[in-house]
Amino acid sequence: MRLRARFVAGLGAATLVLAGCASGGSDTDSGDTGSASEDICESATGDGPKIGLAFDVGGVGDQSFNDSAYAGLKRAVDELDATCEDLEAQAGESDADREQRLVELAEAGFDTVIAVGFIYSTSVYTVAPDYPDVNFGIIDGFNPTKSQEDLPNVANINFAANEGSFLVGVAAALTTKTDNVGFLGGVDGPLIQGFEAGYVAGVEAVDPSIEIQSQYLSQDDPVKGFENPAGGETASSGMYDNGADVIYHAAGKSGLGLFDAVVQAGEGNWAIGVDSDQYLTADDDQKAFILTSMLKRVDTGVFEYAEASGNGNAPSGYVTYDLKSGGVDYATSGDHLSEDTIAEIDDYKQQIIAGDIKVPTEPSS
Repeated sequence: MRLRARFVAGLGAATLVLAGCASGGSDTDSGDTGSASEDICESATGDGPKIGLAFDVGGVGDQSFNDSAYAGLKRAVDELDATCEDLEAQAGESDADREQRLVELAEAGFDTVIAVGFIYSTSVYTVAPDYPDVNFGIIDGFNPTKSQEDLPNVANINFAANEGSFLVGVAAALTTKTDNVGFLGGVDGPLIQGFEAGYVAGVEAVDPSIEIQSQYLSQDDPVKGFENPAGGETASSGMYDNGADVIYHAAGKSGLGLFDAVVQAGEGNWAIGVDSDQYLTADDDQKAFILTSMLKRVDTGVFEYAEASGNGNAPSGYVTYDLKSGGVDYATSGDHLSEDTIAEIDDYKQQIIAGDIKVPTEPSS
């Protein structure tokens, strides 16, 4: 049985101010975003690609989506001798605000501009025709109008998050003792619904009788959805109180509230991270409760697009990273998954890669 709901944080949530660009991550091999004491772009002086990076809501420090993008940028500086500038988002922005940020980077001479998050799609497709010599990559991007042809200098860099989410759904189903698990989503739209769809499919592949609670923090507000740890904690606590003992989030910085909630829920309860290996960046008291994370290699997408652009081979249209290409996966840090559980997850993984399992991209209801 599935229960879906939208949750909007109440007055208890603190005023939301998006993080700046003074911290970020590295260690792209492990998925650990780590932390940096200063913006990598301040010390980048090479003669490689010139990269402008526009962050999504939540900014660096979300220990998830943006931090993974930052790790890719750092790798480009380290391995491609790139120079760069990274610009932060602000609360309550419009498409016009995002367009201005992209124009600023293009006018400053950055020939590769990477926008982090689907929210930039309309802005990129508006700005890109005016800068035909600049390559624009959109993480999780899409063509915002069916009537508009894909532009030769725009690439939508996407990830088969439904496939990776299937694997952590299997982990949840094999771990739950209450036969009740949860999903915490940021904004209730097609992108995050793909995470939910894969997770639900993974749970149901193991045991279709397991109850699945699904909560979304917002229907359309990215700040309430992805920059809202207080709301994430409240929603997660509600699911734990309603019997869930494993909860997976796809909610950006709001997911940090899940980690607070699982500590309060106590022994026998679990949280599943997203995008990066969140066990590696969690507080020490939270690590005992982080079962696994769905790895979405945004860092790889950023680095490979920058590399291709620097070589004059920037792709256009849609580029998708899936299980087969290593673009998504799951983490085993913390040794919370048993050998038998890992073996079963890996069996499902191979079935997906072989095409024997087709993972849905939309929730069934």
